[in-house]
Amino acid sequence: MAEAVLALPGASDRFDQASALLGRDLLAICAGTATGALADLNDTRNTQPALFVIESLLVDNLHAQGRRPSLVAGHSLGELVALYAAGVFDADTGLRLMRRRSELMAAAGGGAMAAVMGFERAQLEALVAATEGVVIANDNSDAQVVLSGTPDAVAAVSAALSCKRTVPLAVSGAFHSPFMAEAAEAFAAELEAVPFADAAIPVLSNTDPTPETAGAALKQRLRQQMVQGVRWRETMARLASEGIDTAVEIGPGTVLSGLIKRGCPGLTTAQIAGAADLGL
Repeated sequence: MAEAVLALPGASDRFDQASALLGRDLLAICAGTATGALADLNDTRNTQPALFVIESLLVDNLHAQGRRPSLVAGHSLGELVALYAAGVFDADTGLRLMRRRSELMAAAGGGAMAAVMGFERAQLEALVAATEGVVIANDNSDAQVVLSGTPDAVAAVSAALSCKRTVPLAVSGAFHSPFMAEAAEAFAAELEAVPFADAAIPVLSNTDPTPETAGAALKQRLRQQMVQGVRWRETMARLASEGIDTAVEIGPGTVLSGLIKRGCPGLTTAQIAGAADLGL
């Protein structure tokens, strides 16, 4: 996953910085050559820091080229990258927050999540409202959401809903739901001591997809993220209403670009995943 960014200025230092903080070789984990405990990239305690390293490097090099977005947003863990891109905190702070977030999420067990595609929204919302222990965790688009809650409640809504497809997700907990309250409280305590500067670029947060630059407000929104849903469908609509004509996805993969293409056909999408995309 890291190979595409290794030629970027600062890549070696950023990976070394993250490895020292984590106490394990993050670059070897990304390459699949690590051994021993916590060597699996799919472990969220590795996935989240790795994504922050890769995406923060891409952000740094975009800034170095003089590229400045009108708005920034990130899906779930990507909100931390968006805050970094907006100058709210530095890379070391971002890595420390990502490490704590990933540890708390890995420790949160007993829940389930499932992606649902091709449904009728009124029926979905009625089923969720009538079923205790389940919420819409990721409202990704008109045609895709992720449910989160107890295994029985998620299974019950999935079985009763008329939809094209339901896919159980391999996760350790019921993320972006009230079941993350204990983890969210611990993360809020971590945030309390972290200074948030006012953003140089307006940020659309997961819990409130309206443009915001005040550091205190952005911190409060991030505090709520673990227990509230990701309002990505509204985030995409906000891009269009703010007059954005091009959405650039930073990092590996094209999932968000795909959602934008289907949800906002008037927007052009582009992807920046590595040095080659930056002309380096």
